[in-house]
Amino acid sequence: MPVDFESYRPTDLPDEGTNGRRILEFLADRPDLGYRAGELAAELDIPRGSVGTTLSRLEERGLVRHKGEYWAIDPTAFDAHAASSVGLRTVAEEFAGDYYDENPDWDADLPDLNSEGGDDGERDA
Repeated sequence: MPVDFESYRPTDLPDEGTNGRRILEFLADRPDLGYRAGELAAELDIPRGSVGTTLSRLEERGLVRHKGEYWAIDPTAFDAHAASSVGLRTVAEEFAGDYYDENPDWDADLPDLNSEGGDDGERDA
């Protein structure tokens, strides 16, 4: 899949729904714990052979670390970009089905406060 070369960063998170993303999100939710590859495979229902390869790729990108056979999120490399992406996913899951989720045009009738004459046409200086 082609990427925008200027904005692409090799340390960006794996794509949504991929094994790498699922493993990374699982480990990010448990930053103080380490898991064996087999445990991750069982927890996430990912083929055992895919987990080892995926963990190695995540380690190359600086997103996970390991001690012996245990793998964990790398807190020094899990930067604001990665944290905010996982945070946004968490917020989306938390508020799925609320009024704003069910009504995507909720803001259609709000006044444009940036246009002249938006509310009373005057702005504080």
